[in-house]
Amino acid sequence: MTAVPRLVSLGIAVPPHILDQKEVARDAGKLFAGAFGDWSRLTPVYANAQIDTRHSCVPIEWYMEPHGFAERNRLFLENAIDLLQSAAEQALRDAGLRPDQIDGIVTVSSSGIATPSLDALLMERMPFRRNLQRLPIFGLGCAGGVLGLARAAQMAMAAPTHRYLYCVVELCGLTFRHADRSKSNVIATALFGDGAAAAVVSANMAGPAITGWAEHTWPASLDVMGWNVRDDGLAVVFSRDIPTWVRQRMAEPANDFLASKGMTMADIKTFVAHPGGAKVLDALEKIFKLPPGGLEDSRATLREFGNMSAATVMFVLKRVLDRGFEGPSLLSTLGPGFTAGFLMLEQA
Repeated sequence: MTAVPRLVSLGIAVPPHILDQKEVARDAGKLFAGAFGDWSRLTPVYANAQIDTRHSCVPIEWYMEPHGFAERNRLFLENAIDLLQSAAEQALRDAGLRPDQIDGIVTVSSSGIATPSLDALLMERMPFRRNLQRLPIFGLGCAGGVLGLARAAQMAMAAPTHRYLYCVVELCGLTFRHADRSKSNVIATALFGDGAAAAVVSANMAGPAITGWAEHTWPASLDVMGWNVRDDGLAVVFSRDIPTWVRQRMAEPANDFLASKGMTMADIKTFVAHPGGAKVLDALEKIFKLPPGGLEDSRATLREFGNMSAATVMFVLKRVLDRGFEGPSLLSTLGPGFTAGFLMLEQA
């Protein structure tokens, strides 16, 4: 029989600084007002984001001054490891495991550069075995939340007696570039937050079953989402057509994935969707055949934490698990490529 990987535990972590959206909007006005002919036309982006608070590894005053790439990446490394350690310790504790009982680590991040990779740095903090398998993944952006979990599940299925730790951390706030007066940068100030998550995945422990996964990368879509590397950091790339893209093109790969499992949207008990933004959630609710506001867990996560790129979908899943998991559940994400990721969780 084919081994079935299972989600054994899930831990999350956020940095200490809380950004209030009203305060962010006020300070953004100080930065951007002179760069746009009519700043008042852009200010609704903060209310329309449907975000109340976000967490940041730096205080709001940090964003009011220019910073170079070297400083940003130093802060990324320092804070990313702190958050990963916190999330990993929570996941291991909930699973009843010690670090030396983990056989491999899958680590996802796209908001900073780490060489040695984040998993190697984490090994210096926690007593993992020195023959640990490591799989660092960079560049998946928001899609990494689901696709990274899928990679951990693939490894667990191939080695049924092993236990894997899946880690994801994104410090999107550090990518804010003080001198960038583009509309994409304005939108980023209304959306991005920082956070990390970790999960234990194994085929020989109890938990919801990871019964399938899939991804779809559309052709001629490289300019929809991503980073452009600049001297002072990573410049965000956002297409304003992302909600339209979701409405017009997301249903087909989602339905194809469900059909491969002999299922339809009507069979899904819980939708765990990455909340890329309020308008994206509106579009997803239509293709998932849900009423307006039906993606309640995704909206609540967006409201409290903002968009933490790949980590965000794991925060949504944490809400679902804490309430009491009811499967089948469809996890979905969208990220650079332009790529959709899907994963199915079912009752243990």
